[in-house]
Amino acid sequence: MTLFRYTAFVTLLVGAGCSGSKPASEKQFFVAFSQCNNAEPYRAAQNALMTKVFGDTGGVKLVIADGQQDNSKQVAQVETFIRQKPDLLIVAPNERAALTAIMGQAMEAKIHVICLERDILQPSYTTYIHSDNVAIGRMAGQFIVDALTKKYGKPKGNVVQMRGLLGVEGEISRNSGARELFDKNPEIKIVAEPVADWIQAKAKDRMTEVLRAQPSIDVVYGHNDPMAIGAYLAAKELGRDKDMIFVGVDGLGGPAGGIKKVMDGVLAATFVYPLCVDKAVEIALNMLRDPAFKPDKEYSLPSTMVTASNAAQMYRQFTVPGQQ
Repeated sequence: MTLFRYTAFVTLLVGAGCSGSKPASEKQFFVAFSQCNNAEPYRAAQNALMTKVFGDTGGVKLVIADGQQDNSKQVAQVETFIRQKPDLLIVAPNERAALTAIMGQAMEAKIHVICLERDILQPSYTTYIHSDNVAIGRMAGQFIVDALTKKYGKPKGNVVQMRGLLGVEGEISRNSGARELFDKNPEIKIVAEPVADWIQAKAKDRMTEVLRAQPSIDVVYGHNDPMAIGAYLAAKELGRDKDMIFVGVDGLGGPAGGIKKVMDGVLAATFVYPLCVDKAVEIALNMLRDPAFKPDKEYSLPSTMVTASNAAQMYRQFTVPGQQ
């Protein structure tokens, strides 16, 4: 299924209406989604697509809770969901350690649990649906090595790594994957590693500080597109955006997504991290409708590199017709 461009998040109940509006023979399922935050465009895109796809199926009431990047808040929301006894619980954990125990409690309560896109410390879930962040980090690292080699004739240069929320699997793995490539090329130096928690405005502020301290920067590697874009905006304000290239991860479609920023020349590359929603809904519906269905413990979805050479094609692929 085509991924939809992100829209502003609105908490919705989706389905065929109140359970009393349908014949008793037609089962309506209650699905709860604990989202780690709604501030990132990627999260808004997940929410919008999940609302759309579950809504299209009918017979599902979907409730989405916003964890607001607050572990305590998200844990409390999951506790509330457990008391409400949903047929299925989907969790995009804010941080891996904080959500492990409460997701285990949901499993103990005999609730199907889908861990979406971020892992936890123990496999306290029915199934885990994600993409390979280490592989994405390696692809990003190789792209940066190649770009620096093209610029200098050999792999050398100064890199700023704009990191996501520390301790989150995506931040850890996108860092470690890229470092595998950097470590093989000792003349590539990471000169700064500001933490911007996945948020564009924070990245702009952190990058402004870095620019004032670092006279020579060749590449900014953002662990997501909003942070890479925030870094670009900071560099542009100081007249230094032409001195460096900006690389991100997420690869959302639509006019505000990372793929469009590649087309516009803001980002040199982005790497598509699938929303994982299509697969989550597919597996969820199989579990809800067929008690005998046993999903795999883990599903890993592929990523795609987007550069100027394929951005237009990827934009068409990841954007709904009529929203270009």
